[in-house]
Amino acid sequence: MAKPGPAPSLSLYTDSGRRKYLTAQERERFVAAVASCSPEVGPLCLMLAWTGCRISEALNLTHADLDVDDGIVSVRCLKKRRPGIVRQVPVPHKILRAVRQIHGAGQPGDRLWPIGRTTAWRHVKGVMALAQVGETAASPKGLRHGFGVHALRSGIPLNLLQRWLGHADIATTAIYGDVIGPEEREIATRMWPRQA
Repeated sequence: MAKPGPAPSLSLYTDSGRRKYLTAQERERFVAAVASCSPEVGPLCLMLAWTGCRISEALNLTHADLDVDDGIVSVRCLKKRRPGIVRQVPVPHKILRAVRQIHGAGQPGDRLWPIGRTTAWRHVKGVMALAQVGETAASPKGLRHGFGVHALRSGIPLNLLQRWLGHADIATTAIYGDVIGPEEREIATRMWPRQA
């Protein structure tokens, strides 16, 4: 009996074929739009863009989860059914310094963003609107998917991306190889001879 593939909900596209991830240009515009955000909202948006974590995981981050010196964020997985599953994701030092500058050192157990999920989602959507992100990609999940596509386009091995995203099954991570359009063309050009 053949092993079933990923469920349809694990697709990077809607049923009508529209993408659910940010393109490279949309990611750049999103990161640039963060500059016009409040000091509380901007670092949250950058954390989502640079770690690929789920919005609930970002909201659960504490001061103790940031290793500014090594450029690591320890993300506690909230999707697994058991506590204590943590993945470490490397991020640019400037992102962690920005978070530390806004929030200070704080108490180790204090949450960085003590706001609700709906409020955070609304903030992210506002930045998406400023960045003119396509409608079906304009969500925190679109940032997570955009992170996965960006990582593969940058040459990150699938197994490492699996660890960073906290996927139990590599088949889930493999959906990020299903990009089409400009992303697919860019990947394909890597195998073409220079003369083509």
